[in-house]
Amino acid sequence: MVALKAGEVERFVAAPPADVPLVLVFGPDVGLVSERAATLAAVASGGVDDPFSLVKLDGGDVASDPARLIDEAMTVPLFGGRRVVWVRDGAGRNLSPAVEPLLGQIDPATAFVVIEAGDLKKGTGLRKKIEGDRQAVAIACYADAERDLDRMIDQEVTGAGLSISREARQALLGLLGADRLASRGEVRKLCLYAHGRERIETADVEAIIGEASAFAVDELIDATALGRIDTLDHGLERLEATGQRPDVIAGAALRHFQFLARARAVVDRGVSPSQVVDGARPPIFYKRKDLVTRQLGLWSSPDLARAGERLARVVADARQSPALSTALVSDVFLTLARVARARGRSARR
Repeated sequence: MVALKAGEVERFVAAPPADVPLVLVFGPDVGLVSERAATLAAVASGGVDDPFSLVKLDGGDVASDPARLIDEAMTVPLFGGRRVVWVRDGAGRNLSPAVEPLLGQIDPATAFVVIEAGDLKKGTGLRKKIEGDRQAVAIACYADAERDLDRMIDQEVTGAGLSISREARQALLGLLGADRLASRGEVRKLCLYAHGRERIETADVEAIIGEASAFAVDELIDATALGRIDTLDHGLERLEATGQRPDVIAGAALRHFQFLARARAVVDRGVSPSQVVDGARPPIFYKRKDLVTRQLGLWSSPDLARAGERLARVVADARQSPALSTALVSDVFLTLARVARARGRSARR
């Protein structure tokens, strides 16, 4: 099968066809990859977390022992039914040797395999193998568009028995989008803050931003992109102390630098940085617009491409080595901040 189109993904995830035994969920939005894979596994297993019917494998273990995946997929469940195998945290791993023996071999009546992966280029590697198989399906997970964020906000707000004003929605949209799980977490936090009232207002959005820490994720990313090393110093450690995972923070930074790369390409065609920032979708929170405009003036397209590669690698490395994640992400952020500071000094000469 080919990769699903954007409009088909949500329907497929909510009710995967019975004749599909293998699904690859991939893309740069780590949170969305995880959320969709978890939903697929839950639907396929009937929501029962039974180790005999739902098997969770780490991507690193599968990469080091490729035969384990086909062994698990071909094992008949002890009490009958469909065996679900969920390969988690596969970003940055070479899973092709493990997946290739499965292609065309799984009976959809007895097994369902869902695999998480990172950002995969079209026509290469594991993505090419999945998209070329008649039974398998590939689902791409890119940054949420404004309509996706609107839908997610409505789900959470309505589920909490609340409504949200138009102004508050616009302010909230400007703060979301880097990572689906992080975005959903922020909306849930906002709903909890507004519990007991009928409607969420702009003041609620502004009050809850940075509630978990005086040093918000956006501040850390902006400090990196602007070369403000003094502001960066110890920022990641303070965020981690409040429960923020370094790999999620790095993922948010990756999405921001990918936005900068797209925006810089438009600037290179003659559009002013301020026009590009004003027209961004989802909209950029008004308090950050000037900062992002200045970032576009510092970073060239080649620099942004290299920054994106570094961030993509550190997201995978941080997830693979949680004990080292703070040090790994801090090192990359400081390296990028030094680049930004050097570019700023060159521009002033």
